[in-house]
Amino acid sequence: MSVETENQGSRLDPVKWILTFAILSAAVVGNYLYTEQVSVLWRAIAVVAAVVVAGLIAAQTGKGRDAIDFAKESRTEVRKVIWPTRDEAWRTTAIVLVATVIMALILWGLDGIMVRAVSFLTGLGL
Repeated sequence: MSVETENQGSRLDPVKWILTFAILSAAVVGNYLYTEQVSVLWRAIAVVAAVVVAGLIAAQTGKGRDAIDFAKESRTEVRKVIWPTRDEAWRTTAIVLVATVIMALILWGLDGIMVRAVSFLTGLGL
């Protein structure tokens, strides 16, 4: 990650956040209230539009700009990753599955031994 000074928000950031949450709340409440009157398609379009508008408003805040910068830097870092081939992924998955089964069997055996030992020591039968 880059070492930069943090983006300073403006004095209007709290107003922008309140407006963002008000728009999202209105979308949720409107979707609930107009369940019977408006078709699902129009309600979905309205909710998507409200989310987009709220996202655009939130992106204009200091924290919104920081989040966008973080997403851009993350995308750059993901491009640098060397992803395994299909064969490597299958082999690794098989190794994990075999190790999991072996450990499950070992724990199952130990549990059985411990149950029998405790029942023997306490005098309670199985």
